[in-house]
Amino acid sequence: MSDNHNPPSGQQSLPAVDPFMAAWEQKERAYRERASAVLEDNKKALFSILADHGVTAVIVNFDGYGDSGQIEDITAQSGDVIVELPDERIEIFRPGWDSPDVERQTHTVREAIEALSYDFLAQTHCGWENNDGAYGDFTFEVTEGSITLDYNERYTASENYSHEF
Repeated sequence: MSDNHNPPSGQQSLPAVDPFMAAWEQKERAYRERASAVLEDNKKALFSILADHGVTAVIVNFDGYGDSGQIEDITAQSGDVIVELPDERIEIFRPGWDSPDVERQTHTVREAIEALSYDFLAQTHCGWENNDGAYGDFTFEVTEGSITLDYNERYTASENYSHEF
């Protein structure tokens, strides 16, 4: 068999670009940029309300598998004491996937924490709920002004050995 598609000497051939993948990657980049642009304002608004109510940390547990995933629990703390989340409403900004717009949404503090957690999972580990799934925790450290994700991915492994004697 002969290859009639060799590039001229000294040139490398470029791989074919899949237009669907290129468009998807462009949307993904734009989405991440919008998400990054609203992150600090969302954190400030949320952490301000939490701090005003003496909340020092919030732990969010999530679990997903079999094409389904959910937030399992949200626990607020003041130091080492578990406390209730404030029963106030907060405005957060959320980027749309297929739109250049950023939506303003008003939620309770609990709903905002949940929405932001789902957004962070979509940005960092899209598909966390598929197949064997993943589980973990977000820690919203109000006094530190940080949000940390501890993420555990599940998978099924299989090893096969065949011997003939």
